[in-house]
Amino acid sequence: MRVALIDYDSGNLHSAEKAFQLMGREAEAEIVVTSDPEIAARADRIVLPGDGAFPACRTALGEVDGMAEALREAVLQRGVPFMGICVGMQMLATTGFEYRPTAGLDWIGGEVKAIDAPGLKVPHMGWNDLVIDRPHPVLEGIATGDHAYFVHSWQFQVAHNEHLLAHVDYGGPVTAVVGRDNIIGTQFHPEKSQAVGLRLIANFLRWMP
Repeated sequence: MRVALIDYDSGNLHSAEKAFQLMGREAEAEIVVTSDPEIAARADRIVLPGDGAFPACRTALGEVDGMAEALREAVLQRGVPFMGICVGMQMLATTGFEYRPTAGLDWIGGEVKAIDAPGLKVPHMGWNDLVIDRPHPVLEGIATGDHAYFVHSWQFQVAHNEHLLAHVDYGGPVTAVVGRDNIIGTQFHPEKSQAVGLRLIANFLRWMP
């Protein structure tokens, strides 16, 4: 099994690569960091990280010649399991509103809007307790109250509640995990979330949607 970790100069690839390699040993998975759309198109699993502003990440992804098309074909047509992390998850939305309205991939309907947490610091940074809203194979063994590590100022507000898999409380509900079909996304960083994050990665590598 080959897992493509997409490199488009907008993600914390080193930490993510180490975490996926660690859990990939048990799953006999080959972890490949790549900016080659042909490798992404043939992968058995795809991971899209993302750090920074939504418009910058979306632009950077679009500037990797052929990558957006390769991802669309693999994920939407072939049904390859896909995970977006942080802004990689946010780009699944229809539109992001950071700085200016920017079209997302529109794989999960919704909008990325600023966190509204009166009296609390933004960005939402550090550990927070997950609240599991819907069971999912990638969340197996992860329970309400388990901790995950967040660094973000914007959140994915889903258009359809069935796509919200988990949230946290930060001055109100803030989206933590979204998903539909063969697609899942985490606002938190699994590679920085210790046991919970490693469990989620292991589940993703075993997931057969």
